[in-house]
Amino acid sequence: MSYLKDLDYSVVQQCMHCGMCLPTCPTYVETKIERNSPRGRIALMRAIADGQLEAKKAFADEMYFCLGCLACETACPAGVDYTQLFEMARAEAERSQALSSPPRRLLRWVLLDVVLYKQWRLRLMGRLLWFYQGIGLQKLVRGSGLLRLLPKSLRVMEAKTPTIRRHFSPDLIAPEEPAEGEASYRVGLLTGCVQDLAYSDVNRDTADVLRANGCVVITPPQQGCCGSLHAHNGKYETAKDYARRLLDYFDLDRLDAIITNAAGCGSHLKHFDRLLHDDPRYAAKARQWSEKVKDISEWLVEIGIRVPEKSAANSRVTYHDACHLCHGQKITAQPRELLAKIPGLDVVPLPESMWCCGSAGIYNLIQPEMADKLLQRKLDHIATTGATIVAAGNPGCLLQIQNGLAARGTPVEVVHPVTLLARAYRR
Repeated sequence: MSYLKDLDYSVVQQCMHCGMCLPTCPTYVETKIERNSPRGRIALMRAIADGQLEAKKAFADEMYFCLGCLACETACPAGVDYTQLFEMARAEAERSQALSSPPRRLLRWVLLDVVLYKQWRLRLMGRLLWFYQGIGLQKLVRGSGLLRLLPKSLRVMEAKTPTIRRHFSPDLIAPEEPAEGEASYRVGLLTGCVQDLAYSDVNRDTADVLRANGCVVITPPQQGCCGSLHAHNGKYETAKDYARRLLDYFDLDRLDAIITNAAGCGSHLKHFDRLLHDDPRYAAKARQWSEKVKDISEWLVEIGIRVPEKSAANSRVTYHDACHLCHGQKITAQPRELLAKIPGLDVVPLPESMWCCGSAGIYNLIQPEMADKLLQRKLDHIATTGATIVAAGNPGCLLQIQNGLAARGTPVEVVHPVTLLARAYRR
């Protein structure tokens, strides 16, 4: 099977090589090399689809140098579906095994096939990591110099380890929670994988905000990974398995919406209809699912946000657009409207707010040099705003910007917009 050769050729040939994407592509802007641009990458993909090129190491390296930020989709006048091309190209790179090596195979197997495959495994790893951090072992190991013995790639990965929460989502959110006051809607809440371990408090905040806006909240405790990491990293068939399993956890006929608070996951979740279009058992349910998936800000604006009654001490807030929210889902106004409804917040614009911060799923782990260049650019712009709070709607962005600000010693809080709204309601 060749993913690019088997893809509908109209998708491959849609690019008209106009170059409108070039100034919006972070990797091209940094390198000024044509193959590092969306136009250049699509030319490589088309060459493989036409049988003129084989998917060897140079092709695979280029596909993994791409952030997958989808800024090119926003800029493209021809409406090129770069999301589908990007996923198929990475799947082609993995099919060819051009980047295969024992350490890489082991790492991908452990992370993508073992740890994320069952939610209890992920939570077990989270418990162990929380214990490691909580008793001070992480601090001791980092201070001892032992990490210098590890390969550079593992040192980079260790430095970006998120702080794990003591309580995960099922400890904080009941399977069904009533609306505050009259119930107008019934919604399902997705808790994610990394989100569940590192930002379970954001999931709790999301549930509280939904309840405050007339929603009964259904949160299946055993739901797991949605498969977005797999789809974005060349494991397309595995992503289908994760999607089917997630669909089985929710009774869509009894829900008005499925709510996500993670931009990267949300962009993938809305494409379940395409992912499972040829599955006779799941195709209809996948279409229903894609129609009902809503980002939390998108849903609140759609139903009408209840304005908090009390204001806090004035805080200056700036908003970073997560790539898969603004480019993948075309959601830009709704998070800003949410922030504007909160009394006491002075919302100031962030220059280049739609420019990638360098997180991009696991990009900051596999391409740390380019990721850091993008992060420093983002931090420089944050510094110009004078904000004391940065809001962002994706766990990867939150962690990337938090780590960057901490390394600079900059005392700026980084939070999800829904957390600020939840705080306002609690006041």
